[in-house]
Amino acid sequence: MKAIQFKSFGAPTVLDYVDLPTPQADADHAVVRVMAASVNPSDVKNVAGHFEHTVLPRTPGRDFSGVVSEGPAAWLGAEVWGTGGDIGFTRDGSHAEFIQIPLAALSRKPAALSHLEAAAIGVNFVVAWLGTVDYAQLRASETIAVLGAGGGVGGAVVQIAKARGARVIAVDRRPLDPATPAGRLIDAYVPLDEHAAERLRELTQGVGAEVVYDTVGGVAFETALGLAKRRGRVLEISATGKRRVDFDLIDFYHNETQLLGVDSAKLGVAESAPLMSALVEGFDSGKLSAPAIAQEFALAGAREAYEAVAAGTRGRVVIRME
Repeated sequence: MKAIQFKSFGAPTVLDYVDLPTPQADADHAVVRVMAASVNPSDVKNVAGHFEHTVLPRTPGRDFSGVVSEGPAAWLGAEVWGTGGDIGFTRDGSHAEFIQIPLAALSRKPAALSHLEAAAIGVNFVVAWLGTVDYAQLRASETIAVLGAGGGVGGAVVQIAKARGARVIAVDRRPLDPATPAGRLIDAYVPLDEHAAERLRELTQGVGAEVVYDTVGGVAFETALGLAKRRGRVLEISATGKRRVDFDLIDFYHNETQLLGVDSAKLGVAESAPLMSALVEGFDSGKLSAPAIAQEFALAGAREAYEAVAAGTRGRVVIRME
């Protein structure tokens, strides 16, 4: 089969378009013919050597959508999708014509989505669901403030929160594009600046948000804490521009804030499958929408796909298999 592989860490130029043995099914694994696979910022960071657990040589790629080509009879020909913090790191990933995954990782993709659209869901929506639903347990009566709502994870958080009936306030450097799913769904917008906490409290009768999902972190961490109401839950997934942070510990414990870290990379492809399955109804019912596909590339053009993501392309970048 054709695949992308890297044998050393570095810029996207270390990626090679190669022939590798096609994986085989066994008693514990199925083989999926990959129809489409997205390129995430974490894929670019993986190739660059940011993850100590990556084992070389490696085929990268976390997200995929495809068709089961080998495995249990009940799954043969089934359209499936998936993501995982192991594929592309400690086991070969989705930037190949075929991928071997555990039987427990099989999850039927939404019928409403094309393979191209389904391949763009994984990482962003899994980390959004993990934080919003599993960790914060957001309820319909609550307000959630989403820092970085215009980004991939932030947009997924907005959609999931609205589907659960919550009030959503976007906190971002610039207003959201009303043509995007997140831009259409938010209830209010607050600029991400030194006045963000003051403006949000004006919108919440002075109490703040029950849940704050901070997709920015680092330079925005103190702002995120300031948005939370008493006993609010603050979720952190990143450390943009600043790995170590300072904050007022007295204000923190007086507010009884709950601080939660969210790391979807800890979930392998099998552990991520239940979350992918939980998302299916939302897409098939129309409550959730696929993000915009900014650029498509053939597998042979994977280097260019990685370079586009590294350059900060807004919208999803997807590799379409021929």
